[in-house]
Amino acid sequence: MPDPFVHLHVASGYSLRYGASHPATLVDRAAEHGMDTLALTDRDGLYGAVKFVTACRSAGIRPLFGVDLAVRPAAHPALRGGHGPAPPVGGHGPAPPGRGGTGPAGSARRSPVRGGASVDLRWPRVTVLARTGRGWASLARLVSATHLGGERGKPVSSLELLAEHAVDVLVLLGPESELGRALAEGRPDLARAQLARWRDALGRHRVLAEVVHHRARGDRRQAGALVGFAAEHRLGVVLTNAVRYADQRDAPIADVLDSARRLVPLDPRHIDRRNAEGYLKSGKQMAEVAEEIAGPDRDAARRLLAATRRVADRCAVDPRADLGIGDVHFPELSITRRPGEESIADREVLRLRCEAGFGRRAMPVTAPVRDRLDKELQIIGSLGYPSYFLTVAEVTDLIRSKGVRVAARGSGAGSLVTYLLGISDVDPIRHRLLMERFLSPLRTALPDVDIDVESARRMEIYDAILDRFGAERCSCVSMMDTYRVRHAIRDVGAALGMPLGEIDTIAKAFPHIRANQVKAALRDLPELQASGLGQDQLRVLFDVVERLDGLPRHIALHPCGVLLSDSTLLDRTPVEASYLGYPMSQFDKDDVEELGLLKLDVLGIRMQSAMSHAMEEVLRVDGHRPDVDSVPLDDPATYALIQSTRTLGCFQIESPGQRELVGKFSPENFTDLIIDISLFRPGPVKSDMVTPFLQARQGWTETVYPHPDLEDALSETFGVVVFHEQVLEIVAVLT
Repeated sequence: MPDPFVHLHVASGYSLRYGASHPATLVDRAAEHGMDTLALTDRDGLYGAVKFVTACRSAGIRPLFGVDLAVRPAAHPALRGGHGPAPPVGGHGPAPPGRGGTGPAGSARRSPVRGGASVDLRWPRVTVLARTGRGWASLARLVSATHLGGERGKPVSSLELLAEHAVDVLVLLGPESELGRALAEGRPDLARAQLARWRDALGRHRVLAEVVHHRARGDRRQAGALVGFAAEHRLGVVLTNAVRYADQRDAPIADVLDSARRLVPLDPRHIDRRNAEGYLKSGKQMAEVAEEIAGPDRDAARRLLAATRRVADRCAVDPRADLGIGDVHFPELSITRRPGEESIADREVLRLRCEAGFGRRAMPVTAPVRDRLDKELQIIGSLGYPSYFLTVAEVTDLIRSKGVRVAARGSGAGSLVTYLLGISDVDPIRHRLLMERFLSPLRTALPDVDIDVESARRMEIYDAILDRFGAERCSCVSMMDTYRVRHAIRDVGAALGMPLGEIDTIAKAFPHIRANQVKAALRDLPELQASGLGQDQLRVLFDVVERLDGLPRHIALHPCGVLLSDSTLLDRTPVEASYLGYPMSQFDKDDVEELGLLKLDVLGIRMQSAMSHAMEEVLRVDGHRPDVDSVPLDDPATYALIQSTRTLGCFQIESPGQRELVGKFSPENFTDLIIDISLFRPGPVKSDMVTPFLQARQGWTETVYPHPDLEDALSETFGVVVFHEQVLEIVAVLT
């Protein structure tokens, strides 16, 4: 029989530098306890929601979603009783305007490198749970509004924002809320005023009391006071454990994270926990907690547990239907339609544009070419991807309209459709490229076209795409910086109060490896064996470093990912501002693909900028600008230069190894250059494919084919398998 208890307040490692366990670890622990439902309520964001869903799906657990938000205290003097906001338990209260780290005046104040309460103000906090799919959308938009409305990295919400995004959500007022703090101070009058304020803003049935009992001094009294207050005011109540880690043994990790977040050494004044009770307890353990709160009234304990379960059952969000997991969400076709295409189906629009591409490319429409196009369009249509290709074509046309050099890279160049739409300039028919490497009915992942642009103008392209599609349909992708060995050593060392010079020396002694490899590196690397870092006095440092492995540290803008979706984008992903001010999803590249969002990689390539600069210089000096994209590919002088190995400054063939290879290879045409670049990769080099190719190429040995039927597939590379397309052709021929 499943454990009926449901944890409704759980922070994972995606509560940045607060939670001490990965979402999957928390889910595994819940499964071990026999629980069938678990909530994730990370602080200040929904960063870990998609990974949480994936873990729950594997464990057969129903996921619930929420967020733990800081809320600006009430500003009305009568409500605060003239005493200002209730001070937080165990810490400093919120700073007045103009003195803290938030608000227009506070944002100008510089925080010290180490130390200072202004680094992490202990605002009152509430937990918001989504009840339905519309509730998930409310959560996403609430988190976005909270982050975009304040100082970057210090999100503080308000009751007004919560009321604006209150559709299908529940708000839990716990011991860290203003109501809970008022009761802890023995001010039921302030608590009543707070409850009235929340009920007036959100509605009577959207506000619940959250009872937490961590068995620290005063916890039972405070929990009992909250239960009694809830009964007196007909306020629904739930029991949570305010979880920060999966196991009790992870409590010290939470202390280190508190220290790192606040930029202060470890000290009881600077950490949030008073014991190790904030772990993911079993239902039986939570029943014991409920009995301690209720005292001799066993029925009251049972009612508290039953009420918690009822609230959990009310919070039914379907990850597939409500988050969009498993579906695709491309921009509406109306966004990319041109005049005259308003009443035409998306498949037909794609076909018409491809037909027009034949004339633009001056490409003969032979029977094999026509068959290839029909086959590709049939696959694209059956998968529901016409809007994808039209959207990417819209982006590349937009980039060219800005006068920026652009080129598609990767397997997308194997599609005739991408060539005819102008996404790629590589003719797949001429170069025998296969679409199946890029897209096929057997491939479950979304297609992925990478676009190279001039590195010097990449941010200009971001601006253009955001302006073209709008904030409701477009955002950048984020990436999560996680603890690796050097970051972990620096944060743990600072928490332990070690001298900064010593911390720096230890951190730089390690290569860039994962934090959980720290002890293996000390044992196996000769330079570390001789350093003396394995001494016993550093054992605690490395023990904690090892356990920080992979925990998120901070969020940053992905270097090239742009999200494009329909008008429901902000209902499915919260966004916040990057350091440069660009809106970025709180989900990383893997998460957005799981959500079915179109991720377009716009890569800044320095060689594209160099080519553009060179053409500008030719124009400045000679008065005309050459069209480098239409130059002939069979210029003898060019290949004579390459064969001379004087290729410094020539993209892809300028390294010492490549200069040696082109000297032995002697490329004579563009196909030879493609083979040369493909051979000079780790796989072909390590498996010694270069030697047999060169021997056959120069006529020193006979060309040998693994099977006579493979001659057509391998003749271009003298019997050596060089390209992925050749692997696919081999499989097709032999099966």
